[in-house]
Order: sequence, then C-alpha cells, then structure tokens
Amino acid sequence: MMKYNEALKDAGVLITLEGLHRRRWRAGLVCRSKPLVTDGPFIEAKEVIGGYWMIEVKSRDEAIEWAKKCPASSNEIIESARCRRMADFPADVQEAASGFAELQGKSTTR
Repeated sequence: MMKYNEALKDAGVLITLEGLHRRRWRAGLVCRSKPLVTDGPFIEAKEVIGGYWMIEVKSRDEAIEWAKKCPASSNEIIESARCRRMADFPADVQEAASGFAELQGKSTTR
C-alpha cells in the first residue's frame, strides 16, 4: 500500500490520504436531550474500517485507472466520488459563499 501511495504522490495527483475511525451519533429529537453516540457498524469502534485518498485527475477514467492499481484485497471495496467545487454550484450558492475564500478553493493551503 505504501508503494501505491508513493506512486500517487510521484504522479502528482495525491492531495491527501487518511485512515478513518468511524463513529456514528444521532442528536436527540428534543433540543434538551443528549446526543446518542454508538460504535458502529462494527462492535469495536477503534477498528479502522476504511480510509480515503483524495486525488486530482483530469477525468473519471483516470480516477478509475488509479483505483484499479490499488493493492486492496478481494474483500475490500473502493468507491469513487467526485468532489464538488464551488464552480459546480448554482450562481446563487456561489454568491452566498462569496465571503468564504477557503470554500471557493482560494485558500493558500489544500
């Protein structure tokens, strides 16, 4: 997996990657109630149940090619999702968010 991560980095497409620890919470129906926090979907919430790579590529096909190169085992699933950029939103949403440079990708950090 480290070689795969290095290949993404060396190709200049890797933005970030992380392993995920998953917990779910549900706010109470009444404002005064406390949120309910549960471990899940597995018994032990400390278990890493996934992770992600964020890559910037020119096309969906290129993203699929990178996913095919991942050395995942046969029981693992890789899902692909496109990140929405500010330009993908309607003009009224872009205008409403105009004061938030980091939401528009104008931040100096990724």
